[in-house]
Amino acid sequence: MEKQTKAIRIQTKRSQYREHSTPLFLTSSFCFEDAEQGKALFDETLEGNIYTRFSNPSVQEFVDKVCMLENCEEGIATATGMAAVFAGFAAHLKSGDHVVASRALFGSAHQILTQILSKWGITHTYLDATAPESDWEAAIQPNTKMVYLETPSNPGLELVDMAMIGRLAKKHNLIYYVDNCFATPIIHTPTDFGANLIVHSATKFMDGQGRVLGGIITGTKELIAPIRFFCRHTGPSMSPFNAWVLSKSLETLEIRMARHCENAIKLAKALEKMEGIKNVKYPHLTTHPQYDLAKKQMKAGGAMVTFELEGGFERVKKFTQLIKIASNSSNLGDSRTIITNPNTTTHSKLSKEDKAKLGITEGLIRCSVGLEDIRDLIADFKQAAKKSQSK
Repeated sequence: MEKQTKAIRIQTKRSQYREHSTPLFLTSSFCFEDAEQGKALFDETLEGNIYTRFSNPSVQEFVDKVCMLENCEEGIATATGMAAVFAGFAAHLKSGDHVVASRALFGSAHQILTQILSKWGITHTYLDATAPESDWEAAIQPNTKMVYLETPSNPGLELVDMAMIGRLAKKHNLIYYVDNCFATPIIHTPTDFGANLIVHSATKFMDGQGRVLGGIITGTKELIAPIRFFCRHTGPSMSPFNAWVLSKSLETLEIRMARHCENAIKLAKALEKMEGIKNVKYPHLTTHPQYDLAKKQMKAGGAMVTFELEGGFERVKKFTQLIKIASNSSNLGDSRTIITNPNTTTHSKLSKEDKAKLGITEGLIRCSVGLEDIRDLIADFKQAAKKSQSK
């Protein structure tokens, strides 16, 4: 069966009640038939549910679907995307280890690397997403354990050549860890390029309607095992209710992403023609500096568009006051179009120097393009762009 069929048909085994829609297992614990079964479950000679902090049928259904979509053996679902990102680091790194990472990272991932892991004696080296293979290889040290990246990046929509990183990771026996939140497994699957750990904020496109929080990390059985141990004993567990919502949402992920991408490229092209707007970036625009790479490793351009308003933050304030349809929020991946100014929100804690290196200007707008009628979106952005220019 094709992945879209599997995303709809993978679900928890039907109970004696013969339900059609997947049931919700809203329980904190599970009963044992007798003490012998309890012993077997705890000493892991028998697989089964014990406590929802460890596992839950609703959560497992969601995990199984994402593993299928990402071509991975196993996975762990967490309460948030950042819990999943952190678990991937914490389970595999120890004092003295080194990480090579793309400089273009979500703000909280940057804080983990620079403020949290550094306290544990774990160092890192940043490279520009566009750095050549020779620079990436030169950054690898004898104590390098992992290479971490997100592509396209948040918020600048920079791409990393995943096949190139895959070659280096294999050559140097590194854990190849990819944040695939922006692209989703519909647009590209990092395992095709050699990645062996893939992480998502399921809060974003996997939910797709701004309802619940969640995260998930998938990968090889070998690499997921220590992450499972870490999560089991530190407790960043996903709520069964959230998992149930997310599993149902995955049934429509493919068709939603098709509409997101269709709207995004049309809006990006329209923004290029609007006065007072510059530096429009979208991976599948021919003007994107990495257009050839985007066409090579992305089936579509995704839902994210960035652009810069001439006039800095004062212009941003006017623009956000005038926009009528798009929501002004720091979230993304919703059915509703969302805009934010990364300089003052998601990446506000970065230094001026780091912002400059990532192209995060005062006037930058990150736009998560939703599922509204594109004619309405273009008209809304056009009127806000025009009126915000006037004194």
